[in-house]
This record gives sequence, C-alpha cells and structure tokens, in this order.
Amino acid sequence: MLIVVALRNLLRNPRRTFAVLLTVAIGVGSIFLFHGFNTGIMNQYRTNAIHARYGHGQVNTDGYREKVYEKPWDHWIKDAKKVEDDLKSIDGVDQVFPRVEFFALLTNGRVTVSGRGQGVNGPEEAKFFYTLNIEQGEQLSDQKEGILLGRGLARALDVKPGDRVTVLGNTIDGSINGLDLTMTGYFHTGSRETDDVMFRVQLEQAQTLLDTDRVETIALGLRDLDEWDTVAAAIEQKHPELEAVPFAVLDKVYYQHSVDWLKQQFAVIQLIILTIVLLGILNTVATAILDRKQEIGNLRANGESFGDVMKMLAWEGLALGALGSTLGLLLTAALVYGALRNGILMPPAPGLTRQFEVFIELQAPMAGITFLMGLATASIGTMLAGWRVARMPIGQALRSV
Repeated sequence: MLIVVALRNLLRNPRRTFAVLLTVAIGVGSIFLFHGFNTGIMNQYRTNAIHARYGHGQVNTDGYREKVYEKPWDHWIKDAKKVEDDLKSIDGVDQVFPRVEFFALLTNGRVTVSGRGQGVNGPEEAKFFYTLNIEQGEQLSDQKEGILLGRGLARALDVKPGDRVTVLGNTIDGSINGLDLTMTGYFHTGSRETDDVMFRVQLEQAQTLLDTDRVETIALGLRDLDEWDTVAAAIEQKHPELEAVPFAVLDKVYYQHSVDWLKQQFAVIQLIILTIVLLGILNTVATAILDRKQEIGNLRANGESFGDVMKMLAWEGLALGALGSTLGLLLTAALVYGALRNGILMPPAPGLTRQFEVFIELQAPMAGITFLMGLATASIGTMLAGWRVARMPIGQALRSV
C-alpha cells in the first residue's frame, strides 16, 4: 500500500518530480559520459602504441634490452624461422613480426641525412600496424624494393612517392653496403622523435644490407591484450633464452607515463564533478521534501506513524533514483551513439604532434556504478530531509508554508 501511495505522490506534482528526475539524470549522465571520455582517451593512446610501433609486445634474447653491446648482432635471435613457428603455435598469438633495426645514411643524390631503419615483413605488418597514418603514398606492403619514410625524414630529403632513395650502411663485419629503393610513401605517428628519423624497408633488404640472417626482435600481435601474461609465460617456458616484454614497458615514456599522468588528472577532475553532482542531487531532493511539510504533517495528524512516513519517503527516493538514473544513462547513450558517434576531434596530446579523434567508450560496469550512485544519492537525500520533517511537531508542520 505504501508503495502505491509513494508512486501516486510522484505523479501528483509532476513539475517537482520532473525537476528531481532531471537533476538525477544530468548528474548520473555527466559522470557516465566523463568516464567514457576518459576511457576513450586512454584506449586511443594504447591503440596508437600497439598498432603504430610495438604490437602487443616483443620477444628478444634475455637481457638484450638492459645492456649495451659492442656487437649487438651477436645477441640477436638465431634460427629465427623456427622461433617464429614456435611462437605462432602458442595459444593466443595471432601474428608474429620479425624485425631488425639499424642506423644508416639516406640520400636522394642531393641531400644526405641519417636515419634509423626497421627491416619488417611488409605484407604482414601492413595489416596490423594501421595507425602509422600514411599521409602520402601507400603503406609498405609487398613492394620488394620499397621504402616507407617518416614525415620529417621525407621532408628533409625532399622526396615524394616514386622517387629513388639510396640507403648506405655497414654490414655486421664493418664493410660498406647499400640499397637502391623506391619511396612508397611517408607516415606520421604523431611522435616527432619517430617521424623525424624512422624509415621502413623489407626485412630481406635489411638483412642483405647488414649481411645477416638473424632478427633482432619479434613483435607479437595477440588475439586479446589480456592474454599477454599467459603468452609471455609460455614463451619463456619454450625458450628460456628469450624474454617477452609488453608494449607498456617498451613504450614507457610515451604510453605508460602519459596514461599514468592522465589517470591522476582525471581522478581529481572526476572527484570534483562527483562532489558537485552529488551535492546538487541531494539539495534538489531535500528541497522537494522540505516543500511538503504540510503534507507530511497531515499524514502524521491522520494517524500515520513516523515509521510509515519514512517508509513511504524511502520508496519515493528509490523510485526517483531508479527512474532518474535510467533516464540519465539512456540520454548519455543516445548522445554518444547519435551526435558524438564520429568522436571528438582533440588537439595534440602530451608527447604527440597531431590531432586525433577520441571516441567515447561507454562501459557496462560503469553504467552499473553510476546507476547505483544516482539511486543511493536520491535515496539518502530523501531520507535525510524526510527524517527532519517527519520528526517535526505535527502543529509546526501544519503551520509551515
């Protein structure tokens, strides 16, 4: 019976009920939207790190990253084809990308600049590393004599797709060697330290230049990022001489530090928003209850007990919280999948030199948390104000205006 009365009370004054519902909806929707925005930015950083440079992680000989060697190629991966086959057989590994890195001089006949080269499996990497952002020309794929340049490197050489570029470097024995290649295009990752020096050639070409059949590292593309720990353990069990390093460690300065900094910043902002929203909901709900002093006084005068009044108000608070929170979640979802479905264009973030689209990513767990926040806040606000009014002397309550 009290539930029916509580629901009728909400319908009896639609303007007041609508004000409370709108306050709860806006509060819940704001928190839900802000969390989705934060998640979108974090995932954008992660996607750029994984699909522009490192994959989900890489494999190299144990201790290779921690030491500086006079002859690093002596510590590269031997029998790379067998290691690749072993890695592919591990559950969770979808793709493997053998690589070598080297320093070389690049010239177009007029200008000579230094660069850092990557020998890669072009056809395979073109499918996975899609955030290289090819600004002109095309990705390095099956062009046997192709070379893909970073934007800064291409501008320094003043070359365009189709131009010839000569790469001069040393073999592992110290003799001079060279490659005559054709530029396929240039890319822009947003990281200047990469775009100004990096270039890519086919792995076979790089091994010919260096005169070796070894590979320095093998990057991995996993079925799911969450499987990294399991995959890493399987790799070290099969090949104790190797170590598997996740992308977050490989890209600690750009990715991990940026994400840690943004998380801390967003935590402070979210706390401020949460405080303002919760206080706003509490104030609106409490005001609505305090405006009903005469009504509650009449209920007490007609014989309703303090407990009955509080139970009725509790049901009202739960109904307002549930309806308002649901409305807020639905409005947020409509906004994100409607007006903001193409994302939000953001200025260059810390460590980047290009704009990027942030897609707001709404998550089911956060929907549940914000729903409970709205429900709890509306209920607490109702009960606190109701407690104050229901305990007033009946005569005082009836005389209230």
